[in-house]
Amino acid sequence: MPVRRKVLAWGAAAAAAPALAACGESAGAARLTRQAPRRKGQKTRLVFWTWVPLQKAVALWNRKRPDIHVEVQIVPANTQGGYQKMHSSLKAGSPPDLAQIEYYALPEFMLVNGLTNLSEHGGDKLKDSYVDWQWKQGVFGGELFAMPQGSGPMGFYYRKDLFERWDIEVPRTWDEFRRAAVKVKKRGAGAHICAFPPNNAMWYAAFPWQRGAQWIRSEGDTWLVDIDSEASLEVADFWDGLLRDKLLAVMPDTQSAWYKAVQSGQLVSWPAAQWGDALLRGNAPGTKGKWRVTTLPQWEAGDNASANWGGSSTAILQGTQHPAEALEFAHWLNTDPESIDLLVAAGYGWPAARIDLKDTALGKPDPFFGGQRYNEVFQESDSHVDTSWKWAPTTIQSFEHIKDAFGRATAGNGSITGAMKDVQGRVVDDLKAKGLKVRSA
Repeated sequence: MPVRRKVLAWGAAAAAAPALAACGESAGAARLTRQAPRRKGQKTRLVFWTWVPLQKAVALWNRKRPDIHVEVQIVPANTQGGYQKMHSSLKAGSPPDLAQIEYYALPEFMLVNGLTNLSEHGGDKLKDSYVDWQWKQGVFGGELFAMPQGSGPMGFYYRKDLFERWDIEVPRTWDEFRRAAVKVKKRGAGAHICAFPPNNAMWYAAFPWQRGAQWIRSEGDTWLVDIDSEASLEVADFWDGLLRDKLLAVMPDTQSAWYKAVQSGQLVSWPAAQWGDALLRGNAPGTKGKWRVTTLPQWEAGDNASANWGGSSTAILQGTQHPAEALEFAHWLNTDPESIDLLVAAGYGWPAARIDLKDTALGKPDPFFGGQRYNEVFQESDSHVDTSWKWAPTTIQSFEHIKDAFGRATAGNGSITGAMKDVQGRVVDDLKAKGLKVRSA
């Protein structure tokens, strides 16, 4: 099969960007997408791989559209094996029709010709239904290869009752966050302001993103790696100081020990994405009514910068025989008001569709957050995400390098700052190994 070459274009950028070409060790998809004839009265069957519990929304579609039946098959999440399974299915020529793929992983699938060109099937006509920056996550070479599904604008969850009990002001800047962390340590009987999860590189990436760093960008046909930029190292130094003074609990997040600490009040805040609401509600029910949400602390007083943690597309894999039907379903899934409400209930993230907040379940006061219409915070956050942040086709490898380096640093063998400097060279090497042009910025 001829090697497909696509120039990675980030939305409306006018300058040429680096090519994503399948290289020696990266076999392309074994089967190309073809549109099967649509015969009157014949039912089309689609298979959708995802790790998010979307069954209720899909069931609604199947009731409304019995002519296009979608079967949900749950696969392991992302780096827990889900993407490996998808890549294997592409190489074998037996992919599902649709798959949930996070934004950061899309360039890797493009590298192996793994995604269907949706512009060739009318996808561009749907652009106005979506938030612009999320739409651009699936655009490569000026053409659409994935439908945006949801994102994770960042905010600051905090225990209002404990902040008031210990006379701690809600931090508006990261300097105030540090001062609040000192007070929590002094007054909280073993509590910490939050955890530092050495296993979660994507959570950490939100903070240099907010600071204005750009770990990856392009110049002509060359990737520029800038993980050890001044802005990035400034953020690393900040977290190093918190860790050095033992102001944070070092533990993996969203696991049993972390949930126990949240439930017991040993962790009293969480800088996190909008979809974190479902995790708090579902795993710390005894804290109902005690949480509130505000904007992420700022690096400079008076700023209103935000960032994103997570975000997925509904992609149509290369090799489907029903691209038109799959595109119709993917668009409905992510824009239909009834579907969005069901997806919100499933904790899938902040919608990619343009919505009127008050007309959705997201706009309602929530008893868990003391009756706060807390999603107004995330709506504001979403509008202040720096959309210039990009992902490379080796992001999964990069995350592994960061996790390894953070693990060493939090065990006393190095620092977060040193980790960023180390990862810089490793990411350059990873891109070179893919046969791509790259240099340090």
